[in-house]
Amino acid sequence: MTLLLVQCKTKTAHRPAPIPDVAQQAFQKHPAYKEPAIEHRRFKHENIVPLLEDLKEDSLFDVRVVGQSVEGRDIYLVKAGTGKTKVMLWSQMHGDEPTATMALFDLINFLQHPGELDSVRNQILEKTTLYMVPMLNPDGAEKFRRRNALDIDLNRDALRLQSPEACLLKSLRDSLDPDFGFNLHDQSRYYAAGNTPKPATISFLAPAFDHEQTVNKVRRRAMQTIVGMNKQLQQLIPGQVAKYSDAHEPRAFGDNIQKWGTSVILIEAGGYKGDPEKQHIRRLMFATIVSALHLIAEKSYRDYELEDYHAIPENERNLYDVVVRNVRYKDHDRDVLLDVGIMMDEIRASNEQGFYYRSSVQEKGDMQEAFGYEEVNGEGLTLVPGKVYGEAFKSVGALTPERARELLAEGYTTVRVSQLSPANVNTLELPLNVTTLTRNVDHELNLYSDANFVLRDAGGQVRYAIVNGFIYDMAREKPELLHGLVM
Repeated sequence: MTLLLVQCKTKTAHRPAPIPDVAQQAFQKHPAYKEPAIEHRRFKHENIVPLLEDLKEDSLFDVRVVGQSVEGRDIYLVKAGTGKTKVMLWSQMHGDEPTATMALFDLINFLQHPGELDSVRNQILEKTTLYMVPMLNPDGAEKFRRRNALDIDLNRDALRLQSPEACLLKSLRDSLDPDFGFNLHDQSRYYAAGNTPKPATISFLAPAFDHEQTVNKVRRRAMQTIVGMNKQLQQLIPGQVAKYSDAHEPRAFGDNIQKWGTSVILIEAGGYKGDPEKQHIRRLMFATIVSALHLIAEKSYRDYELEDYHAIPENERNLYDVVVRNVRYKDHDRDVLLDVGIMMDEIRASNEQGFYYRSSVQEKGDMQEAFGYEEVNGEGLTLVPGKVYGEAFKSVGALTPERARELLAEGYTTVRVSQLSPANVNTLELPLNVTTLTRNVDHELNLYSDANFVLRDAGGQVRYAIVNGFIYDMAREKPELLHGLVM
């Protein structure tokens, strides 16, 4: 009898694991479940509270306030399903990482409304019980920043438990004792899937609970589930899935919850070209979570092999928003060949968008091992720092598109305005930097300085203008914006 059992296990281990198309189906059907009240990343606690309060009217869900943040904002727990396998999902532990929060509200809509994926929906509800914390750090979300109101990183507070949000997460884990836990985050868009130009749009990790990176049955389940999720995601974003290093972080919640007996799966939403508000990634995250819950409900994660987990490429931080390659530049009386790497940050502001973009030069030199979301071939071109136009405009309105094109063609990247109201300036529509009469402006090509320069051809004509990191192709009748934001 024992020998027969061993033989059966051996056959199962070598049988190719089936690849169900649940993720692909969920991705296709996502528009039917997308929560319309959340359309951009910078939503706040006050935007989701009405959604959660309305959910109390549906008997499918148990919605409760289970704690408060440092500044007194309610933290909600949403329960759904009646199955034996308990799954806890928590999002926005970091206030500026909201993609999974959007996906969780889409998941709630999916569970709430019957449709073409009823078989998947019913399996999840009948075989699992879900416990969802959509926004663990509402104070951080209020200011769209990583840390909580105590300026503590909640994901480094699993042991000291100095934050009420951290204490709440620990108490939920201990009282619910879930079989699986999903630690949902956003990661830098500058991570690539291995040493490739493809962004790590989704990254996974089954956190190690010790420095030896021991694999026990708890961590093994998480690793196997990740393998199944990856195989399905490859149908949607081939080559754009990665994983974090398995190095142990003793202070982190994922590592410790794994140690405490819950199989933890970290999912990170990275970058995707042309998706600044991460709505496409939101759709991918929704599909990923649905496929994972289906794997858990059916216990089909057991069909996958650990070696396939280790074969997932690791995150490599080798991406930039823009890379200008093989351009000539005169520096200290030397004519040098350069690549230039540019990154863009969001700076909080009291305008309609809630932020503005600020670019900076983050690398100069040989960048053959790095890649850009957008790349400019500077071969045969010379980089010249952008100029500041001497005569001030009365207002931004006086800067017509025709005049802006003329200035770009003359090598100007910045103008001064007598009356400047930053709240009324849409920096995404204006192809020039706008500044005040008195501000000192320096566009020399230095590391960590603003990225404002033009690329001239051998005849001295401006071929490209780079204004605050945005690329304008001057060969077109209208200066066409080439660099679509990827944040």
